[in-house]
Amino acid sequence: MSQPSAAKRPPFDPGDPLGLDDLLAPEDLAVRDTVRAWSADRVLPEIADWYERGELPSVRELARELGGLGALGMHLEGYGCAGASAVQYGLACLEFEAADSGIRSLVSVQGSLAMYAIHRFGSEEQKQRWLPPMASGETIGCFGLTEPDHGSDPAGMRTRARRDGGDWVLDGRKMWITNGSVAGVAVVWAATEDGVRGFLVPAGTPGFSAPEIKHKWSLRASVTSELVLDGVRLPADAVLPQARGLGGPLSCLNQARYGIVWGAMGAARACFEAALDYSREREQFGRPIGGFQLTQAKLADMAVELHKGILLAHHLGRRMDAGTLRPEQVSFGKLNNVREAIEICRTARTVLGANGISLEYPVMRHATNLESVLTYEGTVEMHQLVLGKALTGLDAFR
Repeated sequence: MSQPSAAKRPPFDPGDPLGLDDLLAPEDLAVRDTVRAWSADRVLPEIADWYERGELPSVRELARELGGLGALGMHLEGYGCAGASAVQYGLACLEFEAADSGIRSLVSVQGSLAMYAIHRFGSEEQKQRWLPPMASGETIGCFGLTEPDHGSDPAGMRTRARRDGGDWVLDGRKMWITNGSVAGVAVVWAATEDGVRGFLVPAGTPGFSAPEIKHKWSLRASVTSELVLDGVRLPADAVLPQARGLGGPLSCLNQARYGIVWGAMGAARACFEAALDYSREREQFGRPIGGFQLTQAKLADMAVELHKGILLAHHLGRRMDAGTLRPEQVSFGKLNNVREAIEICRTARTVLGANGISLEYPVMRHATNLESVLTYEGTVEMHQLVLGKALTGLDAFR
């Protein structure tokens, strides 16, 4: 079989060295380019200032804009959701996190955690009430599972829900909750005498509050809160009827982890591109530092790990669209891609030298954000044990 001549081969693209765009349909590219353009217009000019101030101003306005893009719950069907493919949702996560992990977290918590929980486990009445305004960004949601003393072991949760006549009464605390203090509804998981159940807690319910967590050095351009439930009384129809046991919240986390597989590569790409551009412009010893072998070795290694990670994300996305993606495979992607993204950011910082710590460049901001991404939605150790159990058939969690 004859090989095509060199004249017919496309030129090498430093931005897409493996030609991964060939895997994308026109509608996939349209989603990616729309999110990239919005992020460039609305986030990148302001993100360094937001990060330095430790706040995400106008978060409700941003949520409505994201709803207008069709980005909230975009991989869900009906109720005002876009019904996009898993690959398209992943591409959006990559572009949002290339701007900032806080923006991707806002989108992921809204769609993959809060909206997904209602979409999969809610009653028809709950779906009709909450999903359309959440898809439009008029209502922001949050997801309350992690507690001050129970993160990796949600089975030990102390938040309790008890029956009182026809009502439920909730008591407990949740911690590190993205969107908490701006949410119109919280999906709260609590232990009951019948196992773990999910509850929809509207903002303003007596006994419910969401104080914002301050003094963060990671995910600074993101709203993070504690959820406090002191005798919160809810009607019987506040419970998610189709969710019983830890399988409910864990299936939601699987959706969010999938978005992280893509998103982490967005942060890595931003750092790699910053290092590549800098290496072409920064001169030492009479020429650009990109012309030195050690710098080229760093750039080559970053490019290899970046595009391997994107290829892995594509593969998992195709499996999700086909209905064949397993939770262990999501753990594989989350473990690899976040770990490699942090290494890419750290290497990019060395290329930029002292400038790498400046907010004039995105590198240190992404590096510190990824320290949170590394441990939320399952720590490195938890995903290693998920894979270890799958490989050996032996449970090492306890």
